[in-house]
Amino acid sequence: MKLFCSQRDLDYAVSIVNKAINPNNTLPVLNNILIKAEGKKLFFSSTNLEVAISCSIDADVRAEGAITVPAKLLSSYVSLLTDEKVELSLIEGNTLAVNSTSSSTKIKCISADEFPLIPKVDKGQQLSIGIEKLYESLTETVFAASSSTTRPILSGVLMYSKGSEVKFVSTDSYRLAEKTIKLEKAPSEDLYAVVPSRTMTELSKIISKADSKEVKINVSKNQILFTVDGIELISRLIEGKFPDYEKIIPKENKTRVEVSVEDLSLILKRVSLFARENNNSVKLSVTNDGKMVISSEETKVGEEKAEVLVKITGENNKISLNSQYLLDVLTYIGDDKVVLEMNEKTSPAVIKPLKEEDYIYIIMPLKV
Repeated sequence: MKLFCSQRDLDYAVSIVNKAINPNNTLPVLNNILIKAEGKKLFFSSTNLEVAISCSIDADVRAEGAITVPAKLLSSYVSLLTDEKVELSLIEGNTLAVNSTSSSTKIKCISADEFPLIPKVDKGQQLSIGIEKLYESLTETVFAASSSTTRPILSGVLMYSKGSEVKFVSTDSYRLAEKTIKLEKAPSEDLYAVVPSRTMTELSKIISKADSKEVKINVSKNQILFTVDGIELISRLIEGKFPDYEKIIPKENKTRVEVSVEDLSLILKRVSLFARENNNSVKLSVTNDGKMVISSEETKVGEEKAEVLVKITGENNKISLNSQYLLDVLTYIGDDKVVLEMNEKTSPAVIKPLKEEDYIYIIMPLKV
């Protein structure tokens, strides 16, 4: 294998496929990136056996070939080269020589024969989603997925379409986020898939820097393929039935509160300093005088009580919530005001952006 390519293109491709590398891999070759010179292209692939990412760049290929290179070392080294032409060539078996006008290095590699086969996704249900809408959907939902592996289904993001709508839903059983997107073109059939949240996190990083206007999605029986800007991200799907979450979404409310995201966030951060000793439990009390009182119980470090101006419709009410769950949604929500809806103190609280009707976030209450 021998080829020439630009440092900028090489750095870009390595940084993309590096997202699939899991530092906890026990199989050495999974810590490597497969690079393959073929035709007029240099192809890159990486996988952790759950997610696989592939892309390619233009290259002046003098001799075709393939090798797997340590991802961390290659990424760090290439990023430190100046923007110039780089020569890659295989020497002495499994050693890769990386030469530029000002430097030369040799990297010990592993044979491409040991790299696992990147799966091909069968043609299945297909749809396209605008990049901005998809990025917003992932930002507002992925954080609510469970980080525990006790119930694997909850560590994923449900993506399902019905007609011209597609919904993204995540929950850890204590809170839930749902985002709805209107599609310009409805898929030929309804789609249902639970995608690992880590896959969605890496996808959001990729599309945040993409130039394309849309992402193409192909869902087969147990895999999903996202394609954007020539990058392919393949992931396994999580098997099982996602909880029937719609049953817990309150259909009505006794109290509706409009409040500034910035004001509420600031107060919650202060009260949280004292609520950590009590499982982040904070009490929210609203009265018709236009104020919401947010307080913590007395703990070893003290207590805090603060007021925020709000617009209230309905009855006086109070509820105890996990302050971190509330802060999370305020961080990711794309509006300067939110609506907080309450029923009984034992019923879930609902948070929505004031100006958007396509997003809903639910927090289960704590004991008052």
